[in-house]
Amino acid sequence: MSHVEEDTGTRRDFLYVATGAAGAVTVGAAVWPLINQMNPSADVQAMASIQVDVGAVAPGQQITALWQGKPVFIRRRTEEEIAAARDVNLGDLPDPLAANANLPAEASAADENRSLDEAGEWLVMIGVCTHLGCVPLGEAGDFGGWFCPCHGSHYDTSGRIRRGPAPTNLPVPQAEFISDTVIRLG
Repeated sequence: MSHVEEDTGTRRDFLYVATGAAGAVTVGAAVWPLINQMNPSADVQAMASIQVDVGAVAPGQQITALWQGKPVFIRRRTEEEIAAARDVNLGDLPDPLAANANLPAEASAADENRSLDEAGEWLVMIGVCTHLGCVPLGEAGDFGGWFCPCHGSHYDTSGRIRRGPAPTNLPVPQAEFISDTVIRLG
């Protein structure tokens, strides 16, 4: 009689395991479409990284690219703008951090940590005021950089907040030169 009980127990265990496995597969098949629909759509994934040709941008000019639904200011600065940005006492800045996605979070707001190239000629920033999300005007304000007329935030020629209600510097997105004239954002 003990031999029969062992066989029954083994069959019962198999049925439990098989039923549990079939149930797990069924639940997974039912839940997967719900999870998958939360992934970004193809058009959003395509905007994760864009390339911007800056070959026609002369010193002192700025272009605006749209990346992930936000304006990105790409400015080719003049020697005077670079000198003005590098001549700032970092102790005078309301926000001492670079806000540069290409550097560690604790990097200082020195102009060298905000520009895209070593010479400081190229400045790439997300063009959204850090106060309430307005788009600042270029070559304006008390510091020759950007000015947000909505609430009076003044940014310098390196995109650092200098005066007004904005709490932080304009953020620098992940960006790099992939050729002499093309910048990849993202």
